[in-house]
Amino acid sequence: MNVLLVAVNAKYIHSNLAVHTLAACARKEMPSDVVLETAGYTINEPVSHIFADIYRRRPDVIAFSCYIWNMSIIQMLIRDLKQVMPDAQFWVGGPEVSFDPEEELRQLPELTGVMVGEGEKIFTELVCSRGILQSVEGIVYRDGAGQILRNPAPAEPVDMDSIPFFYRDAPAADWQHHIIYYESSRGCPFRCSYCLSANERKVRLRSLSLVLPELQFFLDAGVPQVKFVDRTFNCDHDRTLKIWTYLRDHDNGITNFHFEIEAELLTEEEIRLLHSLRPGQVQLEIGVQSTNEQTLASVNRRQDFSHLAEVVRKIAAGRNVHQHLDLIAGLPLEGMESFHRSFNDVYSLHPHQLQLGFLKVLKGSDMERRADLYGIRHQSHPPYEVLATDSLSCDEILHLHDVCDAVDLYYNSLQYTVTIGHLTEDFGDAFHTFEALAAFEKEETAGQETPGDSLAERKMSRMDRISLLRRFGAVNFPEKLSLYEETLLLDLYLRENSRMRPSWAGESGEQKKIMKKWMKENRENDKRMAHVEIFTHDVLQSGDDAPYAVLFTYDRRDPLTGNARTKIIPMVY
Repeated sequence: MNVLLVAVNAKYIHSNLAVHTLAACARKEMPSDVVLETAGYTINEPVSHIFADIYRRRPDVIAFSCYIWNMSIIQMLIRDLKQVMPDAQFWVGGPEVSFDPEEELRQLPELTGVMVGEGEKIFTELVCSRGILQSVEGIVYRDGAGQILRNPAPAEPVDMDSIPFFYRDAPAADWQHHIIYYESSRGCPFRCSYCLSANERKVRLRSLSLVLPELQFFLDAGVPQVKFVDRTFNCDHDRTLKIWTYLRDHDNGITNFHFEIEAELLTEEEIRLLHSLRPGQVQLEIGVQSTNEQTLASVNRRQDFSHLAEVVRKIAAGRNVHQHLDLIAGLPLEGMESFHRSFNDVYSLHPHQLQLGFLKVLKGSDMERRADLYGIRHQSHPPYEVLATDSLSCDEILHLHDVCDAVDLYYNSLQYTVTIGHLTEDFGDAFHTFEALAAFEKEETAGQETPGDSLAERKMSRMDRISLLRRFGAVNFPEKLSLYEETLLLDLYLRENSRMRPSWAGESGEQKKIMKKWMKENRENDKRMAHVEIFTHDVLQSGDDAPYAVLFTYDRRDPLTGNARTKIIPMVY
């Protein structure tokens, strides 16, 4: 029997932890006559290409890992493949199909069955069952007569220590050039109503005797990034300290580790430990979601924003940890005025990334059960994103999508940081700045887009965006145009030693002379790895009298921002 486990990822760089974990578990127990393979695709590939590759493999059993981003493609694949592979069994599992499996089977007659909940034990039993499904725990399936049956769920949740570490046994080519996902715990101590982790009442931990050697494997392999998928990594203080201490003491100078944490749980000891890490070694994702206390209470979330903000500032003071803060638009009881405040509250902390997302009313979540209470209307198809609420109209939601795009393009990209900092200061309101910027870009590009295009979908080069920001600054603060021109040049050369310059930015002979002399005195330096620019404003906010010359060097960039190193050098070198 040939079995194929299929992952359809959102991007090529992503990997599917579930598919590889299920395969590793099944291979420990499956009969010798079973051949088990995995296959990975992306939602950006033509569905016809995925179809052809699966068909040519001729599997007898095909199991798909289902999420909100890939469900529609998987449904198409199952319908099409069943027509030319009528004897094959088609199974699905994952969060998108686990909460109403009978309905999934009714809507998709080609489907053989659904694996409900954690799949490690269920899939292993399924592979070993030889088609006798009555004894396979945790499945809902269609029998020979077409009747839909449900078997009892496993009596106990999966023991985290029983899960094989598949990275060690898999060929490096299977996971190199992808983000490495790693799971050291399941469950969450919090009960946020929009999150599926709230359905699990207990946090299960993988033993440190396994975790630490597995992290060492990643360190020895020199992988660029490891993302922990733990919902609240720092829910156990002692464990957090031991893992972070191990990473500090075994740092390879390369690997970055990403953790989703609850900032309010961090202790002073943990913050001091964070400060001792190599700059860029760790990045933290912190879910703020809202600063409206009524909104937070409505989604079963407790938060003291003043304390959270204090923790974020303490972490930032170490200048070595990348911080990513999240907001969710469309939560209950949060209208435009309230969201405006939440945005400005979070922006004032100056995170490296401000992720503005939109509420998704996920199947099986408490939010799905309570949506009508708050007048939440959402998409009828994945990803079930909010369309309107009693507090936010559809027009306002669409407006926030424009603001979100502007934040991603001009703030989260880290390409215009200095200029955006000046603009938000001059506007006196960060939210209004991005509102105005989104409206300005839409006006400037009117007629160039196709109907429905978002700002993010409009094709503009970086140089075009620099010119757009210059015009935006000139319209709103014409008296500061010369400053904006210089901050935009600073932003340009912080990111790259660009051979192109904006049409409005000349290059002085003095500038070339300084660069030539510096290169002569520093022969070991490659000209491509350095640039000199003269500024008449104190754009570095160094306190030095301008004009001054700034040397940009690109061989050793800032590990948090990716910016070139800068140094003020003599005007007459």
